[in-house]
Amino acid sequence: MSGDIVNLRQARKARARREKDEKAAQNRSLFGRSKAEKSRDRIEAEKAFVHIEGHRRTPSDSASGGTGEEH
Repeated sequence: MSGDIVNLRQARKARARREKDEKAAQNRSLFGRSKAEKSRDRIEAEKAFVHIEGHRRTPSDSASGGTGEEH
């Protein structure tokens, strides 16, 4: 009966910290992106937007919902 004395409160907190660290590491691998990756994605999105906008029939009046006829 000469086992180690364990403070249950400290053991619970240590387990919670360990689980939190594991979850953080998992999230870093899933969602973490470098500045270069974010910049590359932003530039690609801007190029796609410019490409789509360049092919609109009425570039200045595209959001009005009209038929394209001027009154």
